[in-house]
Amino acid sequence: MKNNIVCLYWGQKYKWEYVQVLYNMTQRHLTIPHNFIIYTDHTKMQKLVKGDNIEVRKLPFHDYTGWWNKLTLFSKEANLTGNNLYFDLDVVITENIDCFFTYKPQIQVMLIRDFNVSTKGFNSSIMRFNNDVMTSKVWEPYLKEKQRYKKMQGDQNVISELIKQTPDLYDTYPDEWTFSAKWYDREDARFSRSKWTFQYKKGCKVAVFHGKPDPNQLANPHPHESYDPKTIEWVKNHWK
Repeated sequence: MKNNIVCLYWGQKYKWEYVQVLYNMTQRHLTIPHNFIIYTDHTKMQKLVKGDNIEVRKLPFHDYTGWWNKLTLFSKEANLTGNNLYFDLDVVITENIDCFFTYKPQIQVMLIRDFNVSTKGFNSSIMRFNNDVMTSKVWEPYLKEKQRYKKMQGDQNVISELIKQTPDLYDTYPDEWTFSAKWYDREDARFSRSKWTFQYKKGCKVAVFHGKPDPNQLANPHPHESYDPKTIEWVKNHWK
């Protein structure tokens, strides 16, 4: 079965360089042969992002905005076959990620627990999935009750509710592989903004930057920002 790294670039939230940086990080930290697939509404992406194993695809639909585009990747129209490992653009990969492909290969959908464990849901920044499952278990049920699901806070709430209905199809990656740049530890209460240090959690393979600041803001901080240079140096060393 072929392996794919999958990402999504829609709108103007991030500069296109985020796609290039994600590609660069995966190439440094992944030894398993794979394709790098970009779903985008950007007509010039093919010319902008450089790499030998890149495939640029149009978004399956044009009437979705923001994070809702992520759900369209599970549609038949996405034509996404094989073993797919999805990353949001606002992640920082710090160590080898082969294990995200090889861990529990018999499981059809691998997710990460939400950083706020009180939600008992999943964070959709990192997912490994087979679309034979996600089309029938997430996309099609979502379409049947689209208006209800649109009232939810985001795509990961929809994914969490629907995939949990088939427990034998999914599992979660070890918590120690991922961390939130702001939350730090899933077992702690959410830190207030005044306590954000953005320190690196030793041993983690991927940091998730949900919300502000973005990775680029820590990798290239403005002089007036009060970040501790030593604390955020890990971002500059890896987000490139």
